[in-house]
Amino acid sequence: MSLRQDLDKRLQSLADINKILGSMRSLAYLEARKLTRFLSSQLRVVEQIERAAADFLTAYPGLRSGSEQALQVLVVIGSERGFCGDFNDLLIHSLGGHALGPGASAPRVIAVGQKLTMAMAGDPRLEGGMEGPSVAEEVHAILLKLTSQVNRLSAEHGPVGLSVVYHDSEQDAVRTVSVLPPFRDRHEIEAYGYPPQLNLPPQQFFVDLVDQYLFAVLYRMFYTSLMAEQQYRVHHLEGAMKRLEEQTADLGLRRNSLRQEEITEEIEVILLGTGDQKLS
Repeated sequence: MSLRQDLDKRLQSLADINKILGSMRSLAYLEARKLTRFLSSQLRVVEQIERAAADFLTAYPGLRSGSEQALQVLVVIGSERGFCGDFNDLLIHSLGGHALGPGASAPRVIAVGQKLTMAMAGDPRLEGGMEGPSVAEEVHAILLKLTSQVNRLSAEHGPVGLSVVYHDSEQDAVRTVSVLPPFRDRHEIEAYGYPPQLNLPPQQFFVDLVDQYLFAVLYRMFYTSLMAEQQYRVHHLEGAMKRLEEQTADLGLRRNSLRQEEITEEIEVILLGTGDQKLS
């Protein structure tokens, strides 16, 4: 009897765990749906800024950043929470293949997300870590802290080259994208006959445009990474729930088998008691 009771407790425990995992999966689904809307609008913002930059730099090509960057900085967007499989491991693995220019020193890495920061503890490239967003509404505060760290490094080392390593939910791959110097990979467009009309001096306009672009493109990357994280989490939780269902089925068979044995023993006891009464 005690063994069957232990199985009953174990089955109840598995049922409770399955409910918790199901709730976590539902929250990940909801966050992913919300991020779909955010990403759509943010992508249009980035495209408009890049189009404006292409028009502007066609007329003022001399304002493109040509100075050497004293320091290469990699921002790696990981996860703040767990239950997302090998999400952070793939990011760390991608850092080993990061190509540097001739004579460049090893990049400084800023890890975003507590889980990623802990996984990279002891890595000599790690400049520092910071908390990451768990939901889309937290991205703004994280970006303010990140830009503060980048500004500090720029003040200490001069102009920095900034790249972002993140999971691209659309391509289902880890990407490394250069952010600073800005508009390095912009597409050439046909030049107009005369430059655009500006209400600011060209230098000031370009500085403000870069600020807008930097935040817009970082928002898009963080939203994309967070979307991929939710997808990894859903996949990981569904795998865990499937294994729980298999364990529950196995334990249920064992419990039924024990119950059948108990019933058989009870019947045998009853039959033996009946036989003793007949003999007396």
